[in-house]
This record gives sequence, structure tokens and C-alpha cells, in this order.
Amino acid sequence: MVEFILLGLLLMVPLVYFVITVGQIQGGSFAVVGAADQAAKVYVAQPDGSTAQAAAEQAVSIALADFGHRPDEATIATTCYPTDCQAPGTAVTITVSLTVPLPFVPFSDSFRLAASEVEASSTQLVGRFR
Repeated sequence: MVEFILLGLLLMVPLVYFVITVGQIQGGSFAVVGAADQAAKVYVAQPDGSTAQAAAEQAVSIALADFGHRPDEATIATTCYPTDCQAPGTAVTITVSLTVPLPFVPFSDSFRLAASEVEASSTQLVGRFR
């Protein structure tokens, strides 16, 4: 019985930690997909470039917070084709990258171990009528 308990703990603790880590990575994947989609939609609805970038960053931070991730762990990249991001018919692509930390790691905020990095992008067209 002692051997069963000892082996059960030795095998179950890493398995449970693995499942929790995979869940964190999956949650991060859902978070960046939603964040990129919402940021692209918000970006094309704004009247000028600076307002659009600020609104997109705010949309990303809200979407990541909904999934329990900190916005400072993410990076946002905006590309436009053609280069004028506010012209009608322009394709605006927002790419969001998120570093997913390992769960239950008791280090300080300056030293965080990452489980994975997930990335998603979304493209929206600037409408002719706003």
C-alpha cells in the first residue's frame, strides 16, 4: 500500500501539472485569437491612426484579462496594405503574441519562466462608409 501511494504521487503530480500547463497554453491560444479579432474590428472603426492604435491596444488588454492573462505579456503588431491605414479598402492586420508563463512558479515578476508563446492574427478591411 505504501508503494502504491508513493508511486501514485510520483506519477500523478507531474501528470496533473502537465494537464494544467496545457490548459494554460490552450487558454492563451483562445485569448490571442479573440484579442486579435476584436483589435482588428476596433481599429478599422476609428477615425484616425492614433485613436485606432490606442483602441486596439485597449481591446487586446481587455480580451487578455478576460482569460486571466496580463497585457504586459503580450505584443501587438499592426500592418496595413496599402500603407495608409485609414484609407477605404485598406487591409489592416493585427498580430497578437502572448508569452504563457508556467503555472505555480514561485519566482518574482522580473524572472518568469514561459511555457510557450502563442500568436494569432486577424485582418479587417477599412470600410468605405464609417
